[in-house]
Amino acid sequence: MRTVRTIVTVALGLLGLGVALASCTGAASGSPGSAQPRISVPADPTPRPGSIATLGEPEELTTGLEAPWGLTFLPDGSALVSERISGRILRVPAAGGEAQPVGVVPDVRVSSEGGLLGIVASPEFDENRTVFASVSGADENRIVALAIADDFASLTVDRVLLDGIQTADRHHGGRLAIGPDGRLWIGTGDAFEPENAAADDSLNGKILRIATDGSIPADNPDASPVYSSGHRNVQGIAFGPDGTAYASELGHRTWDEVNVLHPGEDYGWPETEGVAGDTGVPPIATIHPDDASPSGMAYAAGSLWIGALGGQRLWQLPVDGGEAIAEPVEHLVGTYGRIRTVEVAPDGALWLITSNTDRATWGGTDPRPGDDRILRVPIEQPGS
Repeated sequence: MRTVRTIVTVALGLLGLGVALASCTGAASGSPGSAQPRISVPADPTPRPGSIATLGEPEELTTGLEAPWGLTFLPDGSALVSERISGRILRVPAAGGEAQPVGVVPDVRVSSEGGLLGIVASPEFDENRTVFASVSGADENRIVALAIADDFASLTVDRVLLDGIQTADRHHGGRLAIGPDGRLWIGTGDAFEPENAAADDSLNGKILRIATDGSIPADNPDASPVYSSGHRNVQGIAFGPDGTAYASELGHRTWDEVNVLHPGEDYGWPETEGVAGDTGVPPIATIHPDDASPSGMAYAAGSLWIGALGGQRLWQLPVDGGEAIAEPVEHLVGTYGRIRTVEVAPDGALWLITSNTDRATWGGTDPRPGDDRILRVPIEQPGS
């Protein structure tokens, strides 16, 4: 049975279901900002006065990227960026500037949504030069450890941490994050087969959690990489200061989700989508796919910051202790097109990756001059 939690719909509710694949690629049936957001949050959110952070003026850091997907910061403040189709990893200086190629990840199989996806640096990068990557292959998807050369001029695959993840044309998930527990968290998609999400013998449609050496943590729910199930296509994972784990999930036609992750729990897909259904743990917030199709997500200054593909905007969801404390706030609506990835830089600003050159076979967003780009957006802290 579904966990009992009161959720109310605000704004327009369930109107205009959109096209069948809208939330897969971000190709939405309505134009960005053409209607009020269709969202739901817990009843009676109680934000503290003056507690909601705001954004400063975006600054362009680098341009000319080709279908960028993942981003991870290094100890020196620079960042590595993955390109989905080319399989390249590039390095961007901490202050911005031209992205320099590091190398090409081998054996990447590109499909409509597959390729080289999420990357995250080892917490001991200075010592081991390791970056973890989510790679779509010809027969399966896998999580690999890459060794980055000291001069950043080459890379090699050091080892495969996890394989056996079903591949497909779409719904790869692909987001990686290092949790405050030091574990590697992995979002996977259902490989366009919804029944995978509920299947105990599948790694698809799941949140996976492994140690950085590839072993299974003793405190996982079972003796497997699976941490939670019933997910459709997870492309965002973030952690609050109290250790709360959050995930953003692309829905089908009705609701995209923001979930709080609990070990061993089921989140309802394919029987339930957002608040439409009565199975699984309910989300803490939902947004209609026309306004979201969420991808990367980060936590900073009391809010989750969620990139939207079809919605072509940045969503802010104020949270505290695993609960939404205010309605989502939209930023940059249509200004930069699709937003794929959101990460928090060492100085506390957000870095956003646009996704306008990454056009799936059924459509997308026309690139703007200079696309794709990375933007730095400062956060103005509450009370500052």
